[in-house]
Amino acid sequence: MLGAAGMAGPHSLLQAANTSNEKQAQPTPPPDLFDSQALDIEFWVKPRTLDLIRPATGERSKLLYWKDGEVLDSAYQQLCHLLRDVNGKETAPIDPKLLETLWATQAYISRLGMTKPLEILSGYRTQASNTRLIEQGVPAARKSLHMEGKAADIRIPQLHEEILGELIQSFRQGGVGFYYRQTANGGWIHTDTGLQRSWKG
Repeated sequence: MLGAAGMAGPHSLLQAANTSNEKQAQPTPPPDLFDSQALDIEFWVKPRTLDLIRPATGERSKLLYWKDGEVLDSAYQQLCHLLRDVNGKETAPIDPKLLETLWATQAYISRLGMTKPLEILSGYRTQASNTRLIEQGVPAARKSLHMEGKAADIRIPQLHEEILGELIQSFRQGGVGFYYRQTANGGWIHTDTGLQRSWKG
């Protein structure tokens, strides 16, 4: 089970996230925002639903995928399809631990009144798709965990990347990459189930 990550001052998070709907404001997370081990066990054992959107295809799925300690196969297959390589048009098994991280992120934020779907910018990638990104100058590792179904690039509308990344880091479940971009949609966060590490790209 994903290690419990709690909160110290939920109103601070909402205030930081809602300071402005424009991501250019770049609110800074309070230093003691995430106090691990603070959430009760009930948070981690209740049924889990993921609400995801894939901007590249316009697909949206809200699926109950985990209940009574087990991943529901039908929902899991649908989630693997949603996180497919939309360029290479291939689907692969997604690491259940990655889905756990996505769920925990969304469930935590929803406790603070933010219920927007989590945007999946990139999930599984074929080797050909990953190589193509590198050739185009897009930040992608040659041995990317995306190719193993163990990584996703995500964002949540109106939530600054730094806050999102700090939250995922507090779970201590793998790598977290911060990609800041001065665009209308802002940047994104890379999350994976590899070794614990962080970087900015």
